[in-house]
Amino acid sequence: MLLANTETIPGYRIVKYVGLVQGNTIRAKHIGRDFMAGLKNLVGGELKGYTELLTEARQQATERMEGHAKGLGANAIVNVRFATSSVAQGAAELFAYGTAVVVEPE
Repeated sequence: MLLANTETIPGYRIVKYVGLVQGNTIRAKHIGRDFMAGLKNLVGGELKGYTELLTEARQQATERMEGHAKGLGANAIVNVRFATSSVAQGAAELFAYGTAVVVEPE
């Protein structure tokens, strides 16, 4: 599956638009990560536990979006975007979306 955050993929032409595809996941903070993040706030620096959490969430949302596209017969997704939102105290959604297409080499 080819993914691009642009309208086209260099070296390929779009032969069919399939439609909007999406994938999401909702993740909650882990008590251990939250405690360590609180300590890190005192001294500054990267909150690695949260970085890992969001990286895992982005990967899962992307995989779900790809699965949606494959189920519709697409072999690529263009205009890929990510969004986040808070859905509850201590929980956030990561949402991936794009336009599923069928491409072929030029």
